[in-house]
Amino acid sequence: MSDTADAATDRGLTDRLGLRPGQVVQELGWDDDVDDDLRVAFEDAVDGELLDEEADEVADVVLLWWRDDDGDLVDALVDALTNLADRGAVVLLTPKAGREGHTQPSEVVEAALAAGLHGTSTVSVGPDWGATILVARKSARR
Repeated sequence: MSDTADAATDRGLTDRLGLRPGQVVQELGWDDDVDDDLRVAFEDAVDGELLDEEADEVADVVLLWWRDDDGDLVDALVDALTNLADRGAVVLLTPKAGREGHTQPSEVVEAALAAGLHGTSTVSVGPDWGATILVARKSARR
């Protein structure tokens, strides 16, 4: 079994990402390079399928796969908020340092702040991807 598969089966990982059974999770930024073992773990954690970019349901969590050359991160984060529930979270998945598409942590912080979000934690989710959990700043909440 690969390191990613081991990580994907670790319930602690999905707990740290805030994924719980019954949640509605929308996935944005999917491409051929995403970690399929992680996707399966995410679906297992919520006991359902991930919604795609076309869905218009309210999501408890938005998983955003992001690479440095995907465009403007602020715009992507603002778009991720479109279907997000009031107390929901954006899980920003980015390639780790040294991997193609890596985004500097300072860029993530700057983009999150511009989108009205702040990071609560950063988690390694496998050999190639890291995750930053972003939530609305308290002053931005209603």
